[in-house]
Formats: sequence, C-alpha cells, structure tokens
Amino acid sequence: MREATLKDVATRAGVSIRTVSNVVNGYAPVSDALRAKVETALGELDYRPNVIARNLKQGRSGLLGLVVPELDVPYFAELARATIAAGRRHGYTVMVDQTDADPERERELLTRNSRLALFDGLILSPLTLTVQDLRVRGNRAPIVLLGEHLFDGSFSHVAIDNVAAAREATEHLIALGRTRIAAIGDQPYQTGETAQLRTAGYRQALERAGIAYDPRLVRPTERFHRRLGAAAATELMALPSPPDAIFCYNDLLALGALRSLVRAGVRVPDDVAVIGIDGIEEGEFSMPSLSTVAPDKQQIATLAVESLVALIEGTAAPAPAEVRAAHTLLPRESTLGISGLGVSGLGISG
Repeated sequence: MREATLKDVATRAGVSIRTVSNVVNGYAPVSDALRAKVETALGELDYRPNVIARNLKQGRSGLLGLVVPELDVPYFAELARATIAAGRRHGYTVMVDQTDADPERERELLTRNSRLALFDGLILSPLTLTVQDLRVRGNRAPIVLLGEHLFDGSFSHVAIDNVAAAREATEHLIALGRTRIAAIGDQPYQTGETAQLRTAGYRQALERAGIAYDPRLVRPTERFHRRLGAAAATELMALPSPPDAIFCYNDLLALGALRSLVRAGVRVPDDVAVIGIDGIEEGEFSMPSLSTVAPDKQQIATLAVESLVALIEGTAAPAPAEVRAAHTLLPRESTLGISGLGVSGLGISG
C-alpha cells in the first residue's frame, strides 16, 4: 500500500495542499478549525512526512551531533540514549562521537573539514577546549554546551547546579551523624570546573554544619574512574584518623571506593558511609546499592535538543540560554544500610 501524500490529506480534509503543508511544517498560522480538519485527516491516512526531502529543501542534513569525552562512562552512555530519543521527537537523527578527553581530538572535531561539519548542530561536552577554540572554529554549526566547562555567557548551556548537588550529598552524610567526611574527585586545574564546583558545595555543607574543613580528607583524581576512586579510598583509610563517610564526585569513583572498602573489611555504611553523583543504573545493583545524587538526564537531553533546534530554526532568544536541569538525592544502602538482612553494613573478613 502506497504512503499517503499531502494531496491525499488535502482531499480528505477538503482543504488546499498549501494549508496541509502549513499545518505539517508550521510555516504559517492556520485557524483552529482548519487545523483540526487537517490533523484528523493526517491521523486517518497515517501520513508520514518526507523528512529527508524537507531537510534537503531547507539545506539541512537532519543530523545532530552529540560529542562526549568517554562513551564507556555510564553517565554519558545513558545521556546519549536520552539525547537520541529527544532528537527523534524533533525529527532529527543523533549521531554520537567521543573525544577521549584528548585536546587535539576536541579541536579537530570543530574544524571545517571535520565530518561533524555535515551536522545541523552539535551538543558538546568538552573537557579541554577554550572559549577561543569555539569562537574561531571552522565548523559554524550551532552549538549547545553540556557541563560547566567553557560557559561564559557566549554559548547556550545546559547543566545541573553542581554546587547544590554536592552540598546536598554532603548534608545527607552530616544528617546521619558523620563528622569526618572525605571527598574524592577534586580537580584543582583549569579544566576541572565541575569538580571545583562540587568541592565548593562540599565545603559549604561542612561550614553550615560547623565542621572544620580538613584538606587531608580531600583527594584529587585526574579522571572520574573506578580505579582512582579505589586508590583514593585506600589512601584515606590509611590516615591516622580515617573518615567515617566519603563523598565521591561521581558514581564510578564511589563504586571504586566501595570495592576498596569492602576488600579491606570496612563495613559500609556502619564504619564508612559512601555517596556519589550521577544516578547511573550500575549503582542500583552494587552491593550495597549506592546512594547518589541523580541529575535528570532525560531533562538534560530534552533541554539540550530543544535549545539546539531553536538555534537551528532561528527561533532562539537573542541571548544564549543558560538552563539548569533538576537533580534528586537518592539515599540507598551505602548510607542507610541494607534492609531486611538484620545488619546495617556490609563487610568481609580477612
């Protein structure tokens, strides 16, 4: 059976082809009565617009690019899935690439001859680029930035409130009576903005609770990887006065820390409570399950795609948009204990 055309829809609705086109593409205002007739006909005929032809006519590819540092980091994999779905709702196909946090790779993706130049717009989560790199890029496709790096008001930007997220994670530990709270993941260098904001939130929570900041309890990590979280936790537990709680700047660091603690026979959370940030699915199935602050990845993806589509279609506000996505504290067993087992912590002997 052949697919319905604009002419078929117009005949069924008793309107002109131009009216049907205006409804489908949003080119011009249409009265509510005519719109209702057209939409009824569209549904009855199961009309599917020829997106490829429409894009070619408008000089577009119908493709959006999502560029992230590492796809094997679960947060970015889950975010990519949500972005692909959000792009599909707007009639776009989302292609995903990764930079491995390599400065040359990030710059190469912005050159005129990069394959990303074929895209109508880019959603970019950079780690090493500067504002100047973006301003002089050869690829002039619209860009929406994710995360904290690079935002100076020059580009549309979607992120969570990292200070608040870190503060809430630390306050959760304080509410449980923990007083020696360590932090894993600080990055006190130029491209570590997200980590620095999380350090600020951690310190805010300590100050509000009247707990003295102890720099010996803060462990920097070059990346947010499991093995670095495990190594940092081992170092912390070797201190003369080890922590009774650990706030990790992402869930992978926290999962690494959990592994190190359990291997050392430390009971979690009896001896040491652990919390992360990211809300990745892996944390639900760790043992114990990981307490976390979960950014709303669906909302981040939706906001980023909506902002990018507005830039592509020329409907965005004159000033670049800074949009904050929601986050939620999810207390689980690594801070509250394992329910139903008659114990509140997990450890192994020997």
